[in-house]
Amino acid sequence: MANSSCSDVKVLGAWPSPFVTRVRIALNIKSVKYEFLEETLGSKSQLLLQSNPVYKKIPVLIHGGKPISESLIIVQYIDEVWSSGPSILPSDPYDRAIERFWAAYVDDKIFPSMKLINTAQGEEKAAIVEQVTEGLVLLEEAFQKSSKGKAFFGGDRIGFLDIAFGSMLGWLRAIEKMGGVKLLDEAKTPGLVQWAESLCADGAVKGIIPDTEKLVEFAKILVKMKGVPLGKN
Repeated sequence: MANSSCSDVKVLGAWPSPFVTRVRIALNIKSVKYEFLEETLGSKSQLLLQSNPVYKKIPVLIHGGKPISESLIIVQYIDEVWSSGPSILPSDPYDRAIERFWAAYVDDKIFPSMKLINTAQGEEKAAIVEQVTEGLVLLEEAFQKSSKGKAFFGGDRIGFLDIAFGSMLGWLRAIEKMGGVKLLDEAKTPGLVQWAESLCADGAVKGIIPDTEKLVEFAKILVKMKGVPLGKN
């Protein structure tokens, strides 16, 4: 399918959201021009409420006036609609299933636990860090199998799982900084350390994953809004 104009493709999102980051990376991979409509923190636009009346959450992709919600569903939609660009999902059904499995693992296990690190303290915090680390070690093993010695989970090019997990890198680094912890390190996850560097240097990703310091400041604002203290080291 030919590239669409900005008026045909819109993304409702917010810069700190890793789920919005997924959509933007996928569109960049396919060289699709789009209009980014920034949602305001603490409020929901009428367009968002109309476009996603079920969950009322970002991201939402609006293509030709039709809204699509949920980040991984949107990424798969982008891959199918703009099929002339580089493939995001593997062509092999088994490989597709494996990447979807690990993408769900990132969303269901790793990211929810990561978010708890900086509001926990003492033994509770140590246990959460250990849980996240164990999950990342499993992802390291998955990377070694699926990458086959290449730079990405998808091989030579960024693929579905690269987008799913890579979108979390900004927050992972911010959480490391705020919590005084190390989640990705050369000893336990050497492949993922190198993978993260390669991903962030890729043209489709550069400038999309938020800056660590900016996310740290944003996290402090969220804490003030919600009244949840940051945990101590």
